[in-house]
Amino acid sequence: MSRSSFADWAAKIGRGLSVASWRGLLGLLLLGVLSAHSLRFIELDVLNRLDAALYDARVRWFAQAPIDERIVVVDVDERSLAELGRWPWNRARLAELIERIFTDYGALLLGLDLILAEADESSGLPVLEALTRGPLRQNAAFCAAVEGLRPTLDYDGRLADVLRRHPVVLGFHLSTGAAATRSGALPPALPIDAGERAQATGLTDWPGHAANLPLLQQVAAGGGFLGAPVDPDGVVRRGWLLARHADQIHGALPLIMARLLLGDPALRLHFADPLPGQTTGPPLTAIELHSTRGSRLIAVDRQGAVLLPFRRAAGGFHYHSAADVVAGRLPGDALRGRIVLLGSSAPGLLDQRVTPVNELLPGVEVHANLLAGLLAGALPHAPAWTTLLEVAVLSLLALLLLRLLPRLSPQAAVGLTVMLVVLLAVLILLAWGAVGLVLPAAASLCLLLLLLALQLFFGFFVESRARRRLTALFGQYVPPELVDEMSRDPERYDMRGRSAELTVLFADIRGFTTIAEQMPADELATMMNDYLSAMTDVIRAHRGTLDKYVGDAIVAFWGAPVADPLHARHAVAAGLAMQAALPALNRLLAVRGWPPLRIGIGINSGVMVVGDMGSRHRRAYTVLGDAVNLAARLQGLSAHYEAGVIVGEATRQQLGDWPCRELDRVAVRGRAARVTIHEPLAE
Repeated sequence: MSRSSFADWAAKIGRGLSVASWRGLLGLLLLGVLSAHSLRFIELDVLNRLDAALYDARVRWFAQAPIDERIVVVDVDERSLAELGRWPWNRARLAELIERIFTDYGALLLGLDLILAEADESSGLPVLEALTRGPLRQNAAFCAAVEGLRPTLDYDGRLADVLRRHPVVLGFHLSTGAAATRSGALPPALPIDAGERAQATGLTDWPGHAANLPLLQQVAAGGGFLGAPVDPDGVVRRGWLLARHADQIHGALPLIMARLLLGDPALRLHFADPLPGQTTGPPLTAIELHSTRGSRLIAVDRQGAVLLPFRRAAGGFHYHSAADVVAGRLPGDALRGRIVLLGSSAPGLLDQRVTPVNELLPGVEVHANLLAGLLAGALPHAPAWTTLLEVAVLSLLALLLLRLLPRLSPQAAVGLTVMLVVLLAVLILLAWGAVGLVLPAAASLCLLLLLLALQLFFGFFVESRARRRLTALFGQYVPPELVDEMSRDPERYDMRGRSAELTVLFADIRGFTTIAEQMPADELATMMNDYLSAMTDVIRAHRGTLDKYVGDAIVAFWGAPVADPLHARHAVAAGLAMQAALPALNRLLAVRGWPPLRIGIGINSGVMVVGDMGSRHRRAYTVLGDAVNLAARLQGLSAHYEAGVIVGEATRQQLGDWPCRELDRVAVRGRAARVTIHEPLAE
């Protein structure tokens, strides 16, 4: 079948289908796409973002308000840095802090959200030891004095002595990629059966680590890795419990602390039953902590991660300044019998995380939330079977709505859809609130709303024609190439005048007056039509807004009405493309015996007024301002500098690594200060 006959056949089929058939086909297509997304055959970013937003809303709604009295954060805050000196503190100071946490305040267990990777030489002991081996080795009194001072000046040794006497869990980092080096001593790996380790193929494999000094790690009560996975939108919603390193499995800091608090229980991994014909290992589903006091099952995903049980946005845990601990200013029972995490909320130490409950949550509180959830045995979880449940719900809703909506009035159709949305939301919230079950929501909600929209579209076909007329009217003010994009979401756009940072382009034909005097009027008009069409096509291809034609000049701008964060780059790319399009146009002109055209282009960025402006007789969507005037001046300078495109300093700054040649610093009419001008080169 030829291409033309196939097109004719398809057109006949389309004309033969009724509105109901089209509605049913589109509804089933929508069901197929959403089901494919749920099964992860395709990824729809908008649904992923919506699911994340709905999940974040549930986290905030169900976040526990009461302060968890079991866990306390000793905070290296701004006040601590002001009183005790800049970070990092020497090990003697850290040893004093830890000693006070246990001896003076009676803490139960301490976890460090920091790494002690390098030897502390701030006391000067290495220098003194070098002198005893060098110039002063014959000075017995000096050597004896150094030996006497060694216990005091050996800061790492003093800290090791404190760690030996108290239950402290140290933190370490795992790394991959270019940062995958290995330094420091790792703690013992988790006691997991070799067969279970081999099956856990979904765990992230980290080839590198940055761990603590062997002297410190060997005497500590344990060690757990730090860090949490960050979702594509930059939000931390999960926390790793397990990670693979050098064929061993290590635990996160909260998991190691929880095991110590629960009596160091045995640890087993649970996996899903393998599917028929499955070639990869079965996915990890849970971690079991088994002790004489019973078993605790922690649901995890294939990567050994759990959803974090965040508490309220602020005040979920008691914070005490490290300076107050060292100075003994805390109440006597502030830390007694409690689990302590030592970390920092100081912004300068860069340990802040974006979470569903707080845009800047200290990383130590992420560990505190996970530890609290592990101890309570209450972690939100999303089992693998929820994917199949979502597909079943999608199918049920699609069949129900495709059958019922065509029979209902528009008001009844909206009412039914709203009722189903509310019912679905209630079930999702009940599942979370009752058992911490996280049910996917975005695909089902989108299906309901899109099927309603589909019904309303076909039901209001006449109104859609009125919408097209409205779009045609709207096109009087907005360039047609962007009207279609704007009409998809008209509420986002406002034609009233506003200030915005945009980029404007002026293009003008050099020597146009001479050309116009030498050509007949009809030929000149034809040539100008060809030229303006070619240049406008280039501007449209680069998402520019065509402002106006002023004789042989073209004015266009970028960044409005549709926002464009790369407006400067797109404008410069358009200017260079306009120059690149001239040779082909000139060849066509030469065939007709017409002279070749040369153009000069000026581009400038800045804050300008954009909007629907004019008189009651005629209006236009245009730009005004000093930045616009400067672009016109730059265009006028292009002939003097024999440059195809000249850009102002503001545009140059927004081009980033785009190659440019600085031309001059010039005085521009209307400006007191000189202006630096540049010529952009082919990228």
